[in-house]
Parts: sequence; structure tokens; C-alpha cells
Amino acid sequence: MQITINIYYTGAQAGNAAAFAEEMEQRGIADRIREEKGNLRYEYFISMGDPKTVLLIDSWEDEAALDAHHASPMMAQIAALREKYDLHMRVERFVRAEDGPDSAFIRK
Repeated sequence: MQITINIYYTGAQAGNAAAFAEEMEQRGIADRIREEKGNLRYEYFISMGDPKTVLLIDSWEDEAALDAHHASPMMAQIAALREKYDLHMRVERFVRAEDGPDSAFIRK
């Protein structure tokens, strides 16, 4: 069952969250996450209405892939960067339902 997590990174200062995302990309951490088994998407978005916030959309094939990512050594690097940029997080988790109650309304 596919899992998508939206992580809203917000810094105390405008630009901190964007600098964090840029460093994640420049240091290759984001690319290494994208190469992990089971990763389907790892992409940052800049908020037009809130210059202190960046959205990360992070999708995984299943809970086992996400658990393996959380157990990886990269999590310590990510945590260190969050501290460096003094970021706080708001997290939303979505599970893809192939044949859920909304499937009748989805045109394929």
C-alpha cells in the first residue's frame, strides 16, 4: 500500500527552510533518498504564501520501505540539518486506496 507523507518544514527565519532543501539537494542526500529501495517520490516545493515554509512530498511503496528509510544513517544527517536551520515540522500522512470509496469518482 503506497504511503505519501507531506512534511511542512518551517524556519524561524524566512529562507531557512529553503536553505535546508537546497543543502539537501547540493549534498546529494535527497538523491540518495530517491535511490533507496521503495522510494517513489522525494520532492521539495516552495510556498508562495509563506516564505518561511517548504513542503516535502515523500512517497514510498509501502510501510516496510519507509521503515527502512527511517532506520538508515541518512536520518542523522537530515536531523542535523534540521537543527542547523532551526526547522519545525508539520506532517500529514496519506495511504493510497486503490479501490476505496472514492474510486467510483476517479476517471482512469
